[in-house]
Amino acid sequence: MQMGVCGMKRESISKAGIPAPPSSAGLILLDSRMNPMVVNSVAAEVLSYPHKPAGPKRINEFVLGKIRTTLLTKTGTDNSSFVSQFRSGRRLYSCRTFRVETHANGAQANGYQPTAIAVIIERGSADSFSAARVAEKYHLTTREQQVLVFLQEGLTSKQIAERMSISTNTVKAFLRLIMIKMDVSTRAGIVGKAVSAN
Repeated sequence: MQMGVCGMKRESISKAGIPAPPSSAGLILLDSRMNPMVVNSVAAEVLSYPHKPAGPKRINEFVLGKIRTTLLTKTGTDNSSFVSQFRSGRRLYSCRTFRVETHANGAQANGYQPTAIAVIIERGSADSFSAARVAEKYHLTTREQQVLVFLQEGLTSKQIAERMSISTNTVKAFLRLIMIKMDVSTRAGIVGKAVSAN
């Protein structure tokens, strides 16, 4: 597997249909099998922290391991989804993902795997919603934290279920558990208490 550490031009991101991230954002391009193809220097630095590996090969090892252990979370038998927030050292980062469509003719035939996902890593601001902090305070599981993030984004139970590849009833069960842990009785109560906890 080849993975390059490089700086991406903002115009090439726009052509791929992805909003150009700020210059301080990390960018990872993954193929359809979730293997990294490109990692910019910011993403490499964030994911390899606190290590300072020498040479691209060592960076690749650190980054690949961190993608699997820090950015991905198991959602089912063989399914994985990306976390929305994570910590690297003492810093909180947000993780946004975008599906990238490529239209290269004959790409599959030549053995080339088209890019499937772009991951943008940005440093979270102090006043932003921190699901990680709320999860720690109320002892939420990883899955409950994911539901909380989607709930805070205003998604319905059905939309959350689709994003997490689970049933609506499972989402409702997660919501009930969150309500019990946070000592509230409504979805609005969850969001209100989560925001005040930050």
